[in-house]
Amino acid sequence: MTNADWKPLEAGDIPDVFAIAGRLHPELPERLEVLAEKRRLFPDGCRKLMAVEAIVGYGLAHPWRLNAAPKLNAFMERLPATPDCLYLHDVAVLPEGRGRGAAGAYVAYLEGLARSLGLKHLALVSVYGTVPFWEKLGFKAVSAGAPPLPSYGPTAAYMLKPL
Repeated sequence: MTNADWKPLEAGDIPDVFAIAGRLHPELPERLEVLAEKRRLFPDGCRKLMAVEAIVGYGLAHPWRLNAAPKLNAFMERLPATPDCLYLHDVAVLPEGRGRGAAGAYVAYLEGLARSLGLKHLALVSVYGTVPFWEKLGFKAVSAGAPPLPSYGPTAAYMLKPL
């Protein structure tokens, strides 16, 4: 997959995002309105992965503060006035869209976006024991100063990628 397979996420796509999230993240549910807020606050970081005419994945990212992961299923209300990272809230790809580098293409897109905003880090919270996957994409787990992550589950790990 390439960045060309990732298209801007439109407001009308949020029900598809909600359905995919419900299918892939049943233990970490988020309300449709919370997902819609992320797109509304920072549409440039929100993309949909297309395969033929169907959405097979999505990515949600927004400017944020280092070492301060947003709580799951909670409204942010506004973005920080002085962000110092681009936070990858979620990238989710259905099985039919996997195995072709979709997440790597989305991360590459986010790297360019972060640089254009003058941000020097990507950040995320790894869930479901996916730290090795994110390490392959250049992220490193942070232990000292990492934010508390109870809403992300017991295997959560805060990770950074310097740009």
